[in-house]
Amino acid sequence: MKADSSEDILQGTTRKVFRFVYRQHEPVGVHDVQRGLGLSSPSVAHYHIAKLLKAGLLKEEGDGYVVEKAVFENMIRIRRTVLPLQVGYAAFFLTALIALVTVMKPSQLSSAYVFAVAVIVAAVGVSLYEAYKAMKAPI
Repeated sequence: MKADSSEDILQGTTRKVFRFVYRQHEPVGVHDVQRGLGLSSPSVAHYHIAKLLKAGLLKEEGDGYVVEKAVFENMIRIRRTVLPLQVGYAAFFLTALIALVTVMKPSQLSSAYVFAVAVIVAAVGVSLYEAYKAMKAPI
């Protein structure tokens, strides 16, 4: 029987459990996962933790569990939040758009200015769309 890959395991509630453990700065126990995710019982949390342990994605440390292998690609971690890298791109382009529209606004509109605004708006839109896709895609 073929072993499950990370992509097969990290779906649904198991994915939520993995992300929850990843966001913590210290080992978490079964009850922490159950309360943190609002799962119906500790046995449900334990089931998903056991799947992640078997796949080698979590390990036991002290009296809890921590991430053994981070499988997030193109993600940035800001404290407890995991965001797609595209969010950073969108923020950069949005800042450029705001600067272009407010600080660098010409006295007369030229075709080059309108083109620059259109390109930056498109870049913001594409970055946000790609970030949305990355958040919805399996890890």
